[in-house]
Amino acid sequence: MAGTYARSTDVLVVGGGPGGYMAALRLGQLGRSTLLVEKDQIGGECLNRGCIPSKALIHAAELYYRVRTEGPEIGVIAPDAKFDLGKTMAWKQSVVEKERQGVRSLLKTAGVAVLTGEARFTGPKSAQLMAPDGGQERIDFSSAILATGAVPIQLPGFETDGKTVVNAWELLSISHLPSSMLVLGGGVSGCELGEFLARVGVKVTIVEMMPQLLPGMEADLSRELTRRLENLGVRVFTSAKATKLTRSRPELTMSIEKDGKGTTLSGEMLFVTIGKRADTRNLGLEEAGVASDARTGFVGVNEQMRTNVAHIYAVGDAARPPMLAHKAYREGIVAAEAIAGRPTRFDFQCLPSVVFTEPELASVGDSVAEANARGIAAREVRFPYLALGRAHANRATDGWVKMVGDDSSGVLLGVHIAGASAGELIGEAALAIEMGATIRDIAGTIHPHPTYGELLAETALAWLGEPMHVARRPSDAARH
Repeated sequence: MAGTYARSTDVLVVGGGPGGYMAALRLGQLGRSTLLVEKDQIGGECLNRGCIPSKALIHAAELYYRVRTEGPEIGVIAPDAKFDLGKTMAWKQSVVEKERQGVRSLLKTAGVAVLTGEARFTGPKSAQLMAPDGGQERIDFSSAILATGAVPIQLPGFETDGKTVVNAWELLSISHLPSSMLVLGGGVSGCELGEFLARVGVKVTIVEMMPQLLPGMEADLSRELTRRLENLGVRVFTSAKATKLTRSRPELTMSIEKDGKGTTLSGEMLFVTIGKRADTRNLGLEEAGVASDARTGFVGVNEQMRTNVAHIYAVGDAARPPMLAHKAYREGIVAAEAIAGRPTRFDFQCLPSVVFTEPELASVGDSVAEANARGIAAREVRFPYLALGRAHANRATDGWVKMVGDDSSGVLLGVHIAGASAGELIGEAALAIEMGATIRDIAGTIHPHPTYGELLAETALAWLGEPMHVARRPSDAARH
């Protein structure tokens, strides 16, 4: 499209990730003329360089690991099982491309126009599009949605080079497996991809500056994951600060400080995953009059995702943490409906989170400490996977469900799960909290047998003092 053009649209959506494409789809459904501009690939980080490709790799590694370690015990003998990274990467990419094409088809069906290029605001109701071939286009709009996502943070002295020092985006497309990998950052990506590598034979070391892996997540979940990673052979250093990186061959050397003492770690590659910042620079926010945080790049929004400029909205990672695709989905819908004049707002009681490690971790609502901090007298109970028939049948007896409830009213406050299918189970818990359900409501709901879903009912019964598939203690007494 080399040249200079001009067009107008009712709504301009900048960014085609989860928040952006969901907003565009909803706007199309609501009959609004919508133009979506994406500088790279539709689907954003989640579909192309995050959620979907990482889960594909994790699935492949888990299958390989289970065949080798669990197969012989249950009669599946495959002594020549091998992990072919090239074939796995090709399969992963086929999954991504199918998903991407699916989103494009949905956008087309909804009547959304899609352009490739970088958009920059030139005023409160205008933007300039720079196409990959150098062409330019002026876009006039009535409303706009910023959905530009986030980019990895670079740590001075530990900058990525795409070869021996990589970020998550680059790691998801590596062409060979290193013999060893240092992981700087024990958040979700560090743990998920670190475990993926360990399961296919890479020696992995994770270094996290905070006192626990997965900072901010329920502490018992973090401890459970740390134990399992160490059993897998992963070395874990928490409360450890990386101080220096020496880029030498055949191994990199990273110096860290822990408990006031210096330690040197070596590895063939380094995976740096210390967080992300909102990708809102060079968007012309000043020209549009949109305010943003100078340090984080986040664009402030209200409950309808409006910025300080009433007709410009921001969603997903560009707006605020937590950086979760399912949060961005909902924010995109809210912004679209607000533009269309619908009565809507981003309002929720709880926001679930999932970490796709082994064990799978999922959390929604309060911990006991968080509930107590809000002035609620809360109580928690655990129920083990070991007491579940389905878990034995699937050789998945490690793990537990923790349920937190208001000790006076019996209202469900939080659920935290470490174990198989935790991410699937947490949706029921989120719905229960959103609806103000009591723990007895959950206990009284018939769950199909044999399923992992029974864990929620069994944990609820245990919380009520009426356990059925674990021995009742003398101290147990029916409550609520």
